[in-house]
Amino acid sequence: MHEGVDAMDWTRKSGHFWSALLDRRQLLKTLGAVGSVLALDGPRGVTRALADRQVSSTVADSQSGTVPRRMLGKTGVEVSALCFGGAHLGRIDGENEAIRVLHEAIDAGITFLDNAWEYNHGISEERMGKGLQGRRQQVFLMTKVCTHGRGKRVAMQQLEESLRRLRTDHLDLWQIHEVIYANDPDRHFAPDGVSEAMLEAKRQGKVRFIGFTGHKDPAIHLRMLQHDFPFDTCQLPLNVFDGTYRSFEQSVLPVLNERGIAPLAMKSLSGNGDAVKRGVVTPEEALRYVLSLPVATVVSGIDSRDVLRQNLAIARTFTPMTVAEMEGLRNRVASYAKEGQFELFKSSNRYDGQIGREQQALS
Repeated sequence: MHEGVDAMDWTRKSGHFWSALLDRRQLLKTLGAVGSVLALDGPRGVTRALADRQVSSTVADSQSGTVPRRMLGKTGVEVSALCFGGAHLGRIDGENEAIRVLHEAIDAGITFLDNAWEYNHGISEERMGKGLQGRRQQVFLMTKVCTHGRGKRVAMQQLEESLRRLRTDHLDLWQIHEVIYANDPDRHFAPDGVSEAMLEAKRQGKVRFIGFTGHKDPAIHLRMLQHDFPFDTCQLPLNVFDGTYRSFEQSVLPVLNERGIAPLAMKSLSGNGDAVKRGVVTPEEALRYVLSLPVATVVSGIDSRDVLRQNLAIARTFTPMTVAEMEGLRNRVASYAKEGQFELFKSSNRYDGQIGREQQALS
């Protein structure tokens, strides 16, 4: 863990997390009107208020049995509330079957596709590129740059490789992948770092929007945001357990919505579905909870047509949870949330990518 921060104390004192982690005056300066966020009954209050606005259109859309769509922050672009995860695409047994699953997802109304340069050694991007032939204009295509602290030259090289694998001349969204180490923000914003590559890629017209991702510690996300870089999106873990353990929902989500940066939720089933397999929550409870938050989309790991159809059914019939329902679910699973036993991406290195570990000289 990147710790120096006790997880349960973090949650209990969420209303004062700014002063516990970063200089308050600097945050107020760089993050803008943060005071208004805290004024609305703390982070939970503003999350609820924003969620009410965000999901109102989703409820109406669900009446027709279609996959609902939401606005992607302040970009002016509308995307499906369910996003097809690229990591699992590369793990499906057989390329043809993987492409069939992808096609069914697109045909069903999933417009947002996730990927990353390093997923399955490039196989995920290659499969997605083949599957998008003749369908590129139907989707909002995202992949991630995986420099893990290396500079602009490596980032631009990876961009060209991603474009070639995905068989396209541009990305709709390019994100910095796996910002999970305490020194990552400094490395990404160093002179000639990946942040410069992102701006250059936009200037060249090869990338429309830019963002970053991470799954380890809310403090690291806040340090990335402290740079006041023109991010359009931010991908972060959100689930029923996160609500009471080292919570991105309480600390990062309100800041993103205050600044118009589109939140992309991930790990809604805790990364590996163990909580569902053990009967702690149902897939519907897990997905409904996250869809009830003010997020633009939920990145879903889909490794079969059965899982795709299950998640589509939940999205198509979605109605937002009430405040009482969300609070009740958080309380029900609070004992399981302790120590991150169902969020191993926070509490262990099990989800930390090998390339990133190598760049940090950890393996």
